[in-house]
Amino acid sequence: MKTVFTLHDFDFTLPPELIAQHPPAHRSSSRLLDARQAVLADRQFVDLPDLLQAGDLLVFNDTQVVKARLFGQKASGGRLELLIERVLSPDASSGHDVAAHMKVSKKPAPGAVLLMDGGFTATLMGRWPNADGPLYQFKLSRDPFAVMAEHGHVPLPPYITHEDSLEDEQRYQTVFAKHPGAVAAPTAALHFDEAVLARLAARGIHRASITLHVGAGTFQPVKAENIADHVMHFERFEVPPASLEAIAQCQARGGRVVAVGTTTVRALESHAKFGAACNDTNIFITPGFKFAVVDLLLTNFHLPKSTLMMLVSAFAGHAHIMALYQHAIAQKYRFFSYGDAMLLAARDAGSDTV
Repeated sequence: MKTVFTLHDFDFTLPPELIAQHPPAHRSSSRLLDARQAVLADRQFVDLPDLLQAGDLLVFNDTQVVKARLFGQKASGGRLELLIERVLSPDASSGHDVAAHMKVSKKPAPGAVLLMDGGFTATLMGRWPNADGPLYQFKLSRDPFAVMAEHGHVPLPPYITHEDSLEDEQRYQTVFAKHPGAVAAPTAALHFDEAVLARLAARGIHRASITLHVGAGTFQPVKAENIADHVMHFERFEVPPASLEAIAQCQARGGRVVAVGTTTVRALESHAKFGAACNDTNIFITPGFKFAVVDLLLTNFHLPKSTLMMLVSAFAGHAHIMALYQHAIAQKYRFFSYGDAMLLAARDAGSDTV
């Protein structure tokens, strides 16, 4: 029995051609690997309603991806890119402050005024959230959400190689996106269209939502071989009272809580672990974690050696996950954000073997 895992345990070799660069022609035309049992079943995503039961509860992340990539230049003319991770003060009275990643050849000093494409400025205030923080705080001359909507670019993941397009504006967004603030999509939910949602409702499957604003840290590589040394990024989230009530009702009637995506798992399990006072989570879910809420997980295929590989291994069992990934590669499933999906059932955390 393996109880201590290292980074190498979550590695696998993925042929580059299996990394989906564009979404499928239709949202629900993706494939679905039914991996709830040891025997795997290759299905289509439109089969999902038939795999769930009346009384089950699907919980979605209703965050909305913002066009968070902004370009500009220093006073010297050097080009730069900002990726807004968090809007700190969205109204003029509080200064239009944001926290952002900055990509530039030579970092400007605090106080520098950057000339951004679109005719607004960004004044560098320093690092965030403290002097050693990983992000930078900027004061924009205009409303952050307005400049992102007018001049921003879709923050596509680093493994998608094309420039963002109108297709990405439409498809790197769920059909029920509601609260702007994410810089990465809750990708498991990208497969849902109105037809699938209607079939789910017709089968007596309930819906609820949380909001977790996915940060760029979701793509941060794990570098420590001892995974316990990895420090997770923080993400803002909310689990509304109505959703908590829907979960309680689901459990009372014997239904299953189905998390749509790892971001939903992080929000639900953070709330269960830390309570309503917690609205900014850096929960790190690795094998051995005791799940309190989620019974089934719908998710996409994740990057090797990533925190998301660790999360799904904690949920469904490490050996099972590594085996199903080899199956998915052999069957040429499409991987990552625009790729296919899998459906997992919670396993006993003590069953992991390597």
